[in-house]
Amino acid sequence: MAVKIRLARHGKKNYAYFHIVVADARAPRDGRLIEQIGLYNPNTNPATIVLDGDRALDWLNKGAQPTTTARRILSYEGVLLRKHLQGGVAKGAFSQEEAERKFAAWKTEKDSKYASKKQSIEKAVEEAARAAVKAEAKVNEERAEAIAKKKAEIAAAAEAAAREAAEAAAAAAAEAEAPAETEAPAEAPAEAPAEAPAETTEA
Repeated sequence: MAVKIRLARHGKKNYAYFHIVVADARAPRDGRLIEQIGLYNPNTNPATIVLDGDRALDWLNKGAQPTTTARRILSYEGVLLRKHLQGGVAKGAFSQEEAERKFAAWKTEKDSKYASKKQSIEKAVEEAARAAVKAEAKVNEERAEAIAKKKAEIAAAAEAAAREAAEAAAAAAAEAEAPAETEAPAEAPAEAPAEAPAETTEA
């Protein structure tokens, strides 16, 4: 029976994660499996990998063939390096202690690179967040300036309208008072005619 180490898809659309499984090569991708040996989630940054290295190494020694993606994951986690070192020990090229020391040195270097990468990603995220805050503050400032300018224009227009209304009212009042002041004085009543002297009667 041909045995494969491969990925089985889980999750939902546009947010998939994968189980690292050992399965018969003839079984469907997400079908029957022999054993689950890990988890791979590419949605995080950096990607999350949880792998049982001892079980993966055991299956490799039994002849299981990893797929291309599974091989990259096994290489990233050092499983293929352990298999290579075990081959060197079996051939007598170096001792088991030396193999373990080489793997520990590789593991330390890999962990330091991972920590550096994670720190750089976090720093980039923080810088992006600060840039977004600055950009939002700038937009808010420009918006506030535009609103203040608009309010000033409205206030100036209202003041001008009020001034024009006051001037119009003053002009109307002046026009209303002008006829009364310039009206000609009323004519003096005609004097009564002097009474004629009473006629004298003859004695």
